[in-house]
Formats: sequence, structure tokens, C-alpha cells
Amino acid sequence: MTFNYQLNHRTLLTSLIVLTFGVTSCNSAQDKKTEVSVDGAAVGFPISLAVAEEYEKIKPSAKVSVASSGTGGGISKFCAGDIDIVGASRTIRDEEIKTCKKKGINFVELPIALDGIAVISNRQNNFVQCLTIDELKKMWNAKATNKVMTWNQVNPKFPNKPLKLYAPASDTGTFDYFTQAITGKAKNSRTDYTPSHNQNVLVQGVTGDASALGYVGISYYLQNQDKLNLVAVQSPTGKCEKPVPVDNVVKNIYTPLSRPLFIYVSKKSLDSKPAVKEFVAFYLENSWKWVESVGYVSLPDEAYVKVKQKLATGETGTKFKKAKPGQPIVNFI
Repeated sequence: MTFNYQLNHRTLLTSLIVLTFGVTSCNSAQDKKTEVSVDGAAVGFPISLAVAEEYEKIKPSAKVSVASSGTGGGISKFCAGDIDIVGASRTIRDEEIKTCKKKGINFVELPIALDGIAVISNRQNNFVQCLTIDELKKMWNAKATNKVMTWNQVNPKFPNKPLKLYAPASDTGTFDYFTQAITGKAKNSRTDYTPSHNQNVLVQGVTGDASALGYVGISYYLQNQDKLNLVAVQSPTGKCEKPVPVDNVVKNIYTPLSRPLFIYVSKKSLDSKPAVKEFVAFYLENSWKWVESVGYVSLPDEAYVKVKQKLATGETGTKFKKAKPGQPIVNFI
């Protein structure tokens, strides 16, 4: 089976994409034990898809379904016990953990890659080279809705031009992570921007509007860097940093917009379905092969070792709630 990432990833939009590997015509109890279901974030989806595709090659009888309905939508299904694995582009929230516990769902948290949220502007924009966190907060926080409408309202040095904003939809992990990192509060975002579940649509919006600014996962910038300007973000040290070179993401120099990507695996599924444990072990052993080819950043070598150990011990819960900008990801595995 072959997979064209560029073509298929553009079809994510707001609808659910499901790709199923292997034969799934039977619904017997034995069949259920051999099935593995993955859903979740659009960011990270290509990694899960590539792993499942490769897994099928070495195990043709495998029945792995891979879907992308967003981080929030995927976690809802996961906490309801409907799927075995959820991909997430942010840490699981406290309220989601409580929902999972009510349903008897414990989870193993496994980082699989790193990502930097790229702030992008139109190629014709020659005045925005670097933005401070305060400037980003001024243009993106909820109080800016229908009030901060021009660039000079963000900074008097900027021209009096309309401020057109593009960003992922409010039920995506990228939206959640950016909003929390920039405003300091979950969901504290203005609503009068152009949203999309498909980040390629956001890229098209910014490339077609001279006054536009947006944010997307680093892979979307890398695929379209000839069409976009990459805006630096001022870090807490006062330096203007970008998510490229990617070492800035690995070392969390590009802060606070560097983030880990996760899969959360149901402990119940790991214990009761050998197929899930086998697939996840294959995932951790092989996913690094595709991480960079689809535009994300590989974990440091020592992090991969710790992630595998975490799967082996079946340690549940999240450690990343305590993570702070500038601290290496390996500290929290």
C-alpha cells in the first residue's frame, strides 16, 4: 500500500478520516481482541498512518484503524473506551483525566515526536520580523475580539493596516497549546479569526492576504516555506527565536511554542489485547523513521529509551503537567 501524504492530508478538513488496514469483516469477540484503533490529532496523524502501513507489511493479518478527528474529539472517544490509542498534540487536560477515570480508563502517556508552532505571515509583509509574547497576546486573547483590528493597535510602529488572522479550529490541540502558551489561560482566544481543521487551508489564507498572520504546526511551514515568512518569537531570555533549525525545538530554545506530540494508550487495552501492546511496541521502535520526513522533530535518543521503558513498566498518568517552557522534554518522561 502506498500513501501520498500531501494529497491525503489536505482532505482532513472538518470531517473524520479513517483508514483501516487488514481484513475487518468479522465482529466476533476474538476479532475484537486483534483489532487496534487509533484516533486523534491531525498533527501527528501522518506518523501513526505510516507506522500502521509498515506494520501491515510485516503482519498482513493486522487490523489497525487510523483516524483523525482532532485531539479533543479523539480524547473524548478514548475516555469513553471506544478506541485503544489516541494521538494528541497537547497534554491531556485535568477534566479529561477525570472523565477517563469515571469510565475506568487509565492511560500510558508516550511522547513520540516534537513540534514547533510556527507563526507565519504573508511574503509581502516586511515589517513583522519578530513578535513578543505580549504582542501575540494582545492580538490573540479573547478581549481582542472585534477590538484589535489593525496592525498598529498591536504595536504603534506597525502600519495602520487591517489585521487578518488565521488559526486552527478551537477544538484542535494546536489551538489549545498556542492559546495556553501565549495568553496563559486555556480557551482564552479571540473568536473573530478564520479557523480551519486543515492547516493547509490556513497556509493558503496567509499566502493570499498581504495583511495576514497565522500559526500552524512546523511541518506546514516547512512544506510551504517558499510562500511564507516565518516570524520569530521573543523568548523569555529576550532573544528572537524561530523553530528552525529544528535543534531550537529539541532544546526548547524556541519557547514557549515548542511542544511534544503524544500517543496515549489505554492500560486496559494493553493488558487485555496483545495486539495493542505489540503494535505500540512496534510504533515506538519504528516511528522515528517517519518523524522528520513528514515535517516533525525526532526525540533525543535518551528520550526514546525512556519512552520504551515506560511502555514496558506500564506506568500510568501524566508527568507533562509540570513541564515548563525551556525545560528539556526528556526530564518529564
